Amino acid sequence: MKKNTFYVLLLLIISFSSIAQHSLKRIWVTDSILPIPESVFYDKIDRVLYTSLMDGSPAERDGKGSIGKLTTDGKIINLNWISGLNAPKGMAKFEDKLFVADLTEIVIIDIKQQKILKKITFNDSKILNDVTVDKKGVVYVSDPKVGKIFKLENDIATVYLENLNKPNGLKFIDNDLYFLDNGSLYKMDNKKNKHLLTDGMDENTDGIEQIAKEEFIVSCWTGVIYYVNKDGTKEILSDTRKEEYYSADIGLDDEKKIVYVPSLFKKTIAAYSLR
Repeated sequence: MKKNTFYVLLLLIISFSSIAQHSLKRIWVTDSILPIPESVFYDKIDRVLYTSLMDGSPAERDGKGSIGKLTTDGKIINLNWISGLNAPKGMAKFEDKLFVADLTEIVIIDIKQQKILKKITFNDSKILNDVTVDKKGVVYVSDPKVGKIFKLENDIATVYLENLNKPNGLKFIDNDLYFLDNGSLYKMDNKKNKHLLTDGMDENTDGIEQIAKEEFIVSCWTGVIYYVNKDGTKEILSDTRKEEYYSADIGLDDEKKIVYVPSLFKKTIAAYSLR
């Protein structure tokens, strides 16, 4: 084989390998009746979807917010499953409790009793956003407005990490905390050693879900959804910025590889099969 021919073939192989290997195919979408859904959480135990519904400004203390409950095929069970919140956003579950970020508070909900157990205020916070829980039940919550990640342990709230840009999406996996900050994805161990996994995404990074070991789906509330590979390379799965079809804090059924995407001001939630 001639040298020039070899290099041409090599360039073709590299070119084809860089083509996106993953895609999203829509399965269903709800009617446009959800009052500003910001986050979707898939409960793999009860096999239902919870969605935080702001029903107003993302920063207003108006009491109109709620947590809705849907089936996994998009049918509404109850849009006011828990009501009387303000501008609820991220959610996480530990045992029979659902933890919800609501402005400057974490709202703790007893799932079986379907009632609020308590609300814990985070001093120095402004707009708490995403929530995750580790294996011991310690809660972590981000606040992009103040550039901090807080920790809630034994009902005591403290600052866990600060001097960040716009921390948002969180996911605790094994012994490590993964978090999104201003277009970058980081992994941090229990000694607070921080490792950059990828950067260069839309700066409005919002939701994060692990799809495989060291592989992630990342959403940006402006309308981009990325697939992040183990080597840090990225694929754009969806880009609806021009249509202003915002994609906020996503949920995931990791067994069936179904991604649930809330659309904020389009007032829908859509389910996509990841291929």
